[in-house]
Amino acid sequence: MQIVDRRLNPKAKSLGNRQRFIRRAKAEIKEAVREAVRSRKVSDIGAGEDVRISSKSLREPVFSLDSKSGSRDFVLPGNSDLVVGDAIPKPPPAGGRGSKGSKDGSGEDEFVFSLSREEFLDLFFEDLQLPNLVKAKLKSVKSTELSRAGFSSDGSPSKLNQVRTMRNSLARRIALHRPSLATLEQLKEEIAEAEAESPPDENLLEELRARHARVVCLRKTVAYLDPLDLKFNRFERVPKPSTQAVMFCLMDVSASMTERLKDLAKQFYMLLNIFLRRHYREVQVVFIRHTNVAQEVDEETFFSGRETGGTVVSTAFVEMQRVINERYPLSDWNIYAAQASDGHNFSDDMEECMSILQSSLLSQCQYFAYIEVGAPDDGPYPSSEVWEGYEDLIGQHDNFAMRRVTEAGEIYPVFRNLFSDEKSTKG
Repeated sequence: MQIVDRRLNPKAKSLGNRQRFIRRAKAEIKEAVREAVRSRKVSDIGAGEDVRISSKSLREPVFSLDSKSGSRDFVLPGNSDLVVGDAIPKPPPAGGRGSKGSKDGSGEDEFVFSLSREEFLDLFFEDLQLPNLVKAKLKSVKSTELSRAGFSSDGSPSKLNQVRTMRNSLARRIALHRPSLATLEQLKEEIAEAEAESPPDENLLEELRARHARVVCLRKTVAYLDPLDLKFNRFERVPKPSTQAVMFCLMDVSASMTERLKDLAKQFYMLLNIFLRRHYREVQVVFIRHTNVAQEVDEETFFSGRETGGTVVSTAFVEMQRVINERYPLSDWNIYAAQASDGHNFSDDMEECMSILQSSLLSQCQYFAYIEVGAPDDGPYPSSEVWEGYEDLIGQHDNFAMRRVTEAGEIYPVFRNLFSDEKSTKG
């Protein structure tokens, strides 16, 4: 038996051809995905993407005959000047105008390729080097639960809705004028009284008996309960709400946080956002950037703003606490926080940071992750002020994690505790 996969993608090519093309042009597609991640919003990471790659990735290998070997015969009609053995001169170049070349003499057309959600996430996760089991878990459909979705005319007896069924039965019997049992009993009494009279009125008896026969016939014809009356409770599977969550993104934006370090932080925030959206019906994202002052901003300003200054981490915690108090009551929201920094902070500010974390924020958060970003060529470097201050929190709070990251592939260890059953079901 031979199985042929004929599933089509939007360009009407087979799925096998599509996957083969992605493998062949993987390097360029991955680079395009990296560029797309930079311009994409954190909350939009789960959608597909149209990526632009060079058209050279479309070239496929072909077989052709070697022009310098073998022997070939040609039949040229209308020949009156040449005989066997004559060499035919190369014809002059054809006339006409071609497309204008580039200034440097070379160029490639771009090709737009549409990636599905699953393909985009596969390439995004590959950079983060997540285990396959975790990738499948993140991309899987949300957990569902059965929810009432009206009524149906068929179903199992256990789902029979008795109230709605009897209501339909009563409405049908009224509409079809089905005689009641009391009407039948009353006719029987009238017939008995007419028969007891002396002499009995035969015309009246005949009329009463005819009415009685008609009532009996109607009661037999119009059933008390008809299959049309049956109504069964109908259920549909809907995403299971686990309440709602808010994710606080805190980032140091002082001069030492380069664009590359911000890109690492953005990948970290995107992964956390995907994780939360799998477990919560609604996820909101709050962006707080800080130098020596902190403020809540939109995402574009968060990653692209040019303000710089000193570093005072506690200002971000004060701003986060203000936002929680004003908009996110603990009874309604599960709170997550992710802090990205290169580890610099004024040494006299660390006491204030630890006080805010231990007295309020860590008790309010389901999970607090700190990621310290650095360049891959930094090598072993001494602990930063923030790192040394946070080390005391590891053993005291199970909902706190911290890691150093220099490349995208190192981001996953920060989430190792998040993916455990205890963390994923907390709250």
